[in-house]
Amino acid sequence: MMIDIREAYRRALDGFGNRLHLVADDQWELPTPCVDWDVRALVNHMVNENLWAPELLSGRTVGEVGDAYDGDVLGDDPLKAFEASAQGAVQAVYAEGALTSVTHLSFGDVPGDDYITELFADALIHTWDLARAIGGPERLDPELVEACAEWFAEAQEGYRQAGVIGDHRDVPADADAQTRLLAAWGRRSW
Repeated sequence: MMIDIREAYRRALDGFGNRLHLVADDQWELPTPCVDWDVRALVNHMVNENLWAPELLSGRTVGEVGDAYDGDVLGDDPLKAFEASAQGAVQAVYAEGALTSVTHLSFGDVPGDDYITELFADALIHTWDLARAIGGPERLDPELVEACAEWFAEAQEGYRQAGVIGDHRDVPADADAQTRLLAAWGRRSW
């Protein structure tokens, strides 16, 4: 990957936050491309992931954290919840040793940089999901799309087998890099 994964993650979170600022009061219950998630559930997922990042990158296990972040983590101010959680997550990925730390995920232990890469990819794809749901700007940062596509080319079968993404979609022959990446994640963007 050409870009520092921490910087890619920070930029992906910024992109999500930019779209989140566009959510109107009457859009929280709109469906998203993520099956069974409306806008509020999607944002709740992102905040939840952000809250877990400092815990896992510091070496804590899922069992140690327990159910601290179960349920609604947005409260009355989803934007404020996202911004605070994103700030904490970014600080955690830039902390000394985060890239080489062992993170204890639910499916096993992985190096910190692998975990951060997964966080980055999830944030990037969910930025498009949020934009599509609210009718916001869907164009993603091309450098981040390229970095994600490079990583996901090898990771997608594992994601598909785990059932966390949809089937790969066929794309038009002239599809751009973003369309191809989203199709690999099971999204139809054209």
